[in-house]
Amino acid sequence: MPMPLWFGHINKRIFNKLELRKGKRPVLAHVGRSSGKTYRTPLDAHPVADGYMFILVYGSGSDWVQNILAAGSAILEIDGKRIDLEAPRIVGPEVAIDALPEGTRRPPKFMNVTEFLQMDLSR
Repeated sequence: MPMPLWFGHINKRIFNKLELRKGKRPVLAHVGRSSGKTYRTPLDAHPVADGYMFILVYGSGSDWVQNILAAGSAILEIDGKRIDLEAPRIVGPEVAIDALPEGTRRPPKFMNVTEFLQMDLSR
């Protein structure tokens, strides 16, 4: 089981705000599926062939993941650049681990991460 969602809620309300203020991490901008509001989530973005991979340490039930799956797109902000992403899909470790760049830190085995979000560069 991935990390519990209750910890993700704490992370979202406290630590994400601190990371956004620092401005050093990649940020995924996405639209809320109910509110229509734009949200910004700091996270690690791993380049893969034709797109990016995101390690879902809280699983695919996280609000930001559900928002992106519903919208079908998001904007990745890295080093002042905006990268349009589309075609979000949940993939398993058999796909993700092979696609991740050499040297990418894998989640510790005790976290039992089994889901990853893969998105393509917009055409």
